[in-house]
Amino acid sequence: MNYEDILENVTVLGAAGKMGSGILLLTAVEMADLKLKDENRERDFVLNAVDVSDRGLNGIMDYLRVQVRKIAEKKTVYLRKAYEARDDLIENFDIIDQYIADVMKIVRPTTRMESAYDSNLIFEAVNENPELKIKIFKQIDMNSKKKPWFFTNTSSVPIHYLNKEADLGGRILGFHFYNPPAVQKLVELILADKTLSEMKDFALKYAKNLRKVIVNSNDFAGFIGNGHFMRDALHGINEANNISTELGFPAAIFAVNTVSQDLLVRPMGIFQLIDYVGIDVCRYIMDVMNPYLEDEDLHSDLLDLMIKKGVKGGQNPDGSQKDGFLKYERGRPSGVYDLKSDSYVEIEKLKKSVNSYLGELPEVIPAWKTVIRDKKRESVIGNYFEKFLKEDSNGSILAKNYLKRSKQIGKNLVKTGVAKSEEDVNTVMLTGFFHAYGPINNYID
Repeated sequence: MNYEDILENVTVLGAAGKMGSGILLLTAVEMADLKLKDENRERDFVLNAVDVSDRGLNGIMDYLRVQVRKIAEKKTVYLRKAYEARDDLIENFDIIDQYIADVMKIVRPTTRMESAYDSNLIFEAVNENPELKIKIFKQIDMNSKKKPWFFTNTSSVPIHYLNKEADLGGRILGFHFYNPPAVQKLVELILADKTLSEMKDFALKYAKNLRKVIVNSNDFAGFIGNGHFMRDALHGINEANNISTELGFPAAIFAVNTVSQDLLVRPMGIFQLIDYVGIDVCRYIMDVMNPYLEDEDLHSDLLDLMIKKGVKGGQNPDGSQKDGFLKYERGRPSGVYDLKSDSYVEIEKLKKSVNSYLGELPEVIPAWKTVIRDKKRESVIGNYFEKFLKEDSNGSILAKNYLKRSKQIGKNLVKTGVAKSEEDVNTVMLTGFFHAYGPINNYID
């Protein structure tokens, strides 16, 4: 089958989730654009949006309408050309409304898995649970009228394991979108040793049409992104544990979060990032990765304790941040969790002791938002680190330790064969995590 044939009937599993909704949006727009081509106008394109939640599916349809309108407003020139044979569509708003209707007509929301049995391509974006994924793959494959391809959005489960356990005969690959898929440019492409070659060709064309940056990761648990992030997170947790005896737990968390964000010129501190992904999700990813690691234990007693206390982070259905290690007000951290009192301490009350502990800091610390837009950012960051890392303050020492560990993690991903090159590691962190510089750099030995 050619590209258009495969996309005639597609299913997104977990369509109402934060990852599935983005995949659904991108695929719906791609399918609608294909149908607008003269040679495809008589084709019927179907996109099944499958989820266990009726309420979630209702919400996703509203989400699609809003997002498709935004997309349409940015490509009115293209749409005018596509609809030029329609004499009834004169004004831009008429054309935009017609495009929205055409995209929505393709999408079929349902809670019934049976709708996937007619699909050529299955995008899977359910929970990061290997057993659940395998169960779903088997069910679809056993009942399918075709031999569908499976694109799994897993960020940690080895593809060869899913292929073997679901007995898919190589009809699976990892197509790991980064969150949120509609915005993030990065996709990690992971092939199992038996993945069909034609699937890779399709994946590359699909990614190109979506204007995504593809990084090929080898088929190791966690791949490049989580392979770095999980270890980076454990380093931050361990540093906080080490200094908590001196500072106390809330201040230690705030100190490490400050170092890993402001002093390392990152978009989020490490504990804010853990909250964003979800404390429970991070622990689950580590649990998935751990059995595949021989000389390493990816585990944190602190994550276990936070989950036991019911503090999990993650996002609310509207996309707002749930409280985790940090408390959030209007999307900004305002407090830090205290294990002893099971309550949050205001950040303002922690600043004095944390600033005193970190010691004298540079008068000017490059702001991440400014740096990422600076064409000379490498020299800006290099000059900053050259001066700051020579200091002997606690802040400088924590920053140096973090940079060294981050670089070591990156190099080990290449050494152990997870990443094909140092450039791939840097691309994942630059593009997928919005870092201003790659972990493998010349800023630290």
